[in-house]
Amino acid sequence: MRKYQLSQHFLKSPKLALFLIGHSNIKKRDTVIDIGAGSGVITAALAKRCRRVIAVEPDAETAALLRKNVAKYENVEIVQCDFLEMDLPEGEYKIFANPPFHLSSAILHKLDEADNPPTAIYLILQKQFALKLLNNDRHYTSQLGKQLFVHYSPRIRLPMRQDYFTPPPAVPTVLLELKRRQDDIIDG
Repeated sequence: MRKYQLSQHFLKSPKLALFLIGHSNIKKRDTVIDIGAGSGVITAALAKRCRRVIAVEPDAETAALLRKNVAKYENVEIVQCDFLEMDLPEGEYKIFANPPFHLSSAILHKLDEADNPPTAIYLILQKQFALKLLNNDRHYTSQLGKQLFVHYSPRIRLPMRQDYFTPPPAVPTVLLELKRRQDDIIDG
């Protein structure tokens, strides 16, 4: 069941998810977390492209559908919980997700402030929010954007079309990439 009031906009097809993942640095050896996995469109695509997928879905009804849809993939672990309260994995991992828009800021805070942050983050976000995370003179950079810039190199990988989603979002969306820097930038 899609919960429109929770700002959920699901990708329509696994083929589209594979196309988007192709614009990331996700490799066969990676562990990747799919936040707000829904029915498993991104999860299934990730299962074909990486070693381990941790699909996080808080809604019990949707998690049951997710389990059914990705049952054939042995490299998928489904975690039914609120991502914001979940312990992050040990070792290296990446994020590739289409989370509910209203949780974008909280998710990025959690990831950036984690003891073991991800090496790369790929999120489908509202374009206006994503632009505020870029550290440049063309757009206003939010406090969160400045915080992330210390640890990550942000860039918009792709604009997204409204017809990629069901239901179509009312706002423009993009795929944002945040790659962890080798050395943090220190303002000084």
